[in-house]
Amino acid sequence: MNRWFVRGCVLWSVTGLFPVMAMAQENSVDRAREALAQQEGDEDSSQQLEEVFQAAEKNYSLQKKGTHSLNYSLDYSYTGDQRLDIQISDGSVRNLDIVPSATHSFTNAFSYDYGLFDNLTVGTRVPLVVKYDTQDELNVYDFGDISFTARWQPLAYVPGKMSTTLFTSLSTKTGVSPYEIDIKRQLSTGSGYYSISGGASLSKVLDPVVIFGSTSLTYNFQVQDLDQVRGARVLEEVDPGFSLSGSAGFAYSLSYDISLSVSTQISYSDETVLSFSDGTEAVAQDQVTGFLSMSLGTRVSDTTIINTSLGIGLTEDAPDFSLGLSLPINISGLRD
Repeated sequence: MNRWFVRGCVLWSVTGLFPVMAMAQENSVDRAREALAQQEGDEDSSQQLEEVFQAAEKNYSLQKKGTHSLNYSLDYSYTGDQRLDIQISDGSVRNLDIVPSATHSFTNAFSYDYGLFDNLTVGTRVPLVVKYDTQDELNVYDFGDISFTARWQPLAYVPGKMSTTLFTSLSTKTGVSPYEIDIKRQLSTGSGYYSISGGASLSKVLDPVVIFGSTSLTYNFQVQDLDQVRGARVLEEVDPGFSLSGSAGFAYSLSYDISLSVSTQISYSDETVLSFSDGTEAVAQDQVTGFLSMSLGTRVSDTTIINTSLGIGLTEDAPDFSLGLSLPINISGLRD
């Protein structure tokens, strides 16, 4: 279960709809979506809202050239399930154990963006993960998988037209790997492998509503030279395959100070192949993961919007639910 849970977190971080895990993915689409949904703001919040409602000028909607932004997010997710530990040899079951699992994860993440050009923004996300397993009474405090992103807007934003942003992301394996721990005594904070993704985000303003969607493809790199004991076998190699993800939603401005967004994401993960030292293999079948996210943006000052979110898992392999809080960090001189 821990393996699938971590895979789910990586998928969400790629797409940007689930701020834990995810984020992974913070894939900004345009100034209108950022102003209303306020997931990972690229521009000053008051300027974003003015541009949404007035739509008075033609411009790019990513981080302005030479400017910076720093954001903080705190996310909590809960996953309850049962783990099945089974070994089959010569058609006979040699080991069968059903273990209940209840995992609580807290992720503190700092996201930094810098505008290389008006239409090209690069950034990084550094997560700090705290995880508890109440059934096994295990816990871990460590870094998660640090990711690097680039977002490019090929065409300037034109009021009334569809806005397109292309993005790519590299996720490292800086977190505690699930394939390098004692699975009975330790928890992981990362995926255990490098992954690279690319995709596109689309959005359009239908004042006072913004509709948006995105799609992405992720390739997960193979992991070799492992030495993890799993039951009576030793794990040596993992091939996590690839994943596809699509999302869609809308954001609605209730007022100048309050906005609401709703989105859903469907992700497909290819089968994962585990190779053992005795020459045998175990295959975790492909899966489809669904997640529904609702977010409320509240303006607390001219330059600060606090975003709170609630996520609900729609499929068995998704976390049961998640809670999130994100806000910009204003440091004097950072935006100069």
